[in-house]
Amino acid sequence: MVDVSQHELVPDHTVLEEETLEEVLAEYDIDRTDLPKIKRNDAALPDEAEVGDVIKIVRDSRTTDQAVVYRLVVE
Repeated sequence: MVDVSQHELVPDHTVLEEETLEEVLAEYDIDRTDLPKIKRNDAALPDEAEVGDVIKIVRDSRTTDQAVVYRLVVE
């Protein structure tokens, strides 16, 4: 079986540490539940991601070199 998370077109997905998460939430003045959601069974998620974690996704971008987005893991 193919590991989709290792495909060259799938952007980097990393689980945020709680300390880093607090900084991000404060910067945007939002709560964790205000973030867009990503399902736990999404093939691109790291194996260690659990429901309630926040994932940092870094994509290549034509205009800003890299685009960083955050997603809350849900069931």
